[in-house]
Amino acid sequence: MENRTIAEVFEEIANLLKIVQDDKKWPFKAAAYDRARRSIESYPERLEEVARDPNRKLTDIPGIGEDLAAKIKELIETGQSKYHQEQLQKVPHGLLEMLRLQTVGPQKARLFFHELGIKDVDELEAAAKEGKLRELPKMDEKSEENILKAIELYRRASGRFRLDTAYETAEELAGYLKELNEVERVEPAGSLRRGRETVGDLDLLVTGRDHAKIAGRFVRHPSVEAILAQGEDKVSVRLKNGMQVDVRLLDKEAYGAALMYFTGSKEHNIALRDRAKKRGWKLSEYALFHGEKVLARRTEEDVYKKLGLPWIPPELRENLGEIEAAERNELPKLVELGDIQGDLQMHTTASDGKTRVEEMAEAAKRLGYKYILITDHSKAVTIANGLDEKRAVENIRRIHDARKKVKGIEIWAGAEVDILGDGRLDYSDAVLKQFDIVLASIHSRMTMPSEEMTERIIKALANPYVRILGHPTGRQILKRDPFNFDVEKVFAAAKQQGVILELNGNPERLDLSDRLVKLAKERGMKIIISTDAHHPDHLNLMRYGVITARRGWLTPKDVLNTLPPAKLLGVLRPLP
Repeated sequence: MENRTIAEVFEEIANLLKIVQDDKKWPFKAAAYDRARRSIESYPERLEEVARDPNRKLTDIPGIGEDLAAKIKELIETGQSKYHQEQLQKVPHGLLEMLRLQTVGPQKARLFFHELGIKDVDELEAAAKEGKLRELPKMDEKSEENILKAIELYRRASGRFRLDTAYETAEELAGYLKELNEVERVEPAGSLRRGRETVGDLDLLVTGRDHAKIAGRFVRHPSVEAILAQGEDKVSVRLKNGMQVDVRLLDKEAYGAALMYFTGSKEHNIALRDRAKKRGWKLSEYALFHGEKVLARRTEEDVYKKLGLPWIPPELRENLGEIEAAERNELPKLVELGDIQGDLQMHTTASDGKTRVEEMAEAAKRLGYKYILITDHSKAVTIANGLDEKRAVENIRRIHDARKKVKGIEIWAGAEVDILGDGRLDYSDAVLKQFDIVLASIHSRMTMPSEEMTERIIKALANPYVRILGHPTGRQILKRDPFNFDVEKVFAAAKQQGVILELNGNPERLDLSDRLVKLAKERGMKIIISTDAHHPDHLNLMRYGVITARRGWLTPKDVLNTLPPAKLLGVLRPLP
């Protein structure tokens, strides 16, 4: 059992305790499960391995006592927790589904259930449309509007999975299949290979001997919940997390044509088929044909070449100008993970991070980075243990001390400073000027009208100490829509002021989106890609940021943290 699964169970228990509130100890119990969930999510090893090691104890993990350790072992050994099941029986299942809405937490779910008898999302939607919610404590007409928007977002996201979930699932399944000697090659295709921020179904292309044996092994994977179809060249299953996976068993001679077909977006593939048709040919998942004669199929490069095009990177295959660029031999040389020389947003134990500066620096060194920027939160983000001005200055000294201890990497003192509701920053200029690099972000009042939000951001950009605008649109994938603001005006102001836009590579955000990344490039702006890491392992999320940058057509020259330290500092906004 993966740590994420255990953490999800503990999070659900905490939420159930907050909804039920059936004894005087519920706040303390809920807090304990919340602490344990956070600890489990950031723990670098699989808890299953710790639990099975006779020389180790789960209680050595912060936030895990004897009772919670026993529940973890129960989950690992049986696949479920008796206590969790008991709590589930106390509330309608629809209340838990309600918690997936952006604006609804356990306390609101409890309020809706006890005051209006609302048991699921459909009933909540009906009550909001009828104006019943505004009569409840701390609710008004605006609250109803926000809930209806959250329901709309939730329904749009139904059946979609974040890029990292799909990526990790594909890696797990591919590794499992490769353990079979008969398997020669396994490659994810579809929207995952194109790097879309969310994925519906997962396509795996497999070549090898004895297709029946390969299919038989695949359907026995522990995560398979149901077999949807099983034939000679295709197996479809539904996993326990709800994702559908289609395994296509291929002849290796036709591998390139199939990979091309199952990777490209519908629009890209139609454009390629039209291109073939104009030459009197036919392009399918099996090959590029002239009548019955096979013209190309073994590799993608062969097929593209026969169509008169260079190979097009998967991330660009959306029919958004990539074919025309390929015709002109003007495809960009896209940025790669190996081009990144440093990470410019991360957090430590000074605010809501899980490790010290030194540990983050050592982890970055192992990735080959030449610099990092420590950006602990400012005081407005109380939920993240944000630093007041005194603690912020102390943190600068702590970072400077770490510079002396960790050799071979630049460690810069920064801050993720909140942009307040009126556009002011959360620190005075006297404190801001002490940081090497200030990154400004919004974490509050996210539903402001467009004009107000636009003015708020532009005012913050005018502060001479702001050098980076963090996760500019504030979106959370499958959870929260972007802020409502005039993107063109904000981009123009950022360019005028010399403020760099962040592409936050955390797969929960991927903010800027690929579309806005491409717009920024077209407007002549530069980007930095960061991970917003709260643990050393999170530094590996950089790959998702790079994938999104590639989807936005970025080259190494468009991404400032491909530069060495001195050159990067030299192109940032000059300080007063």
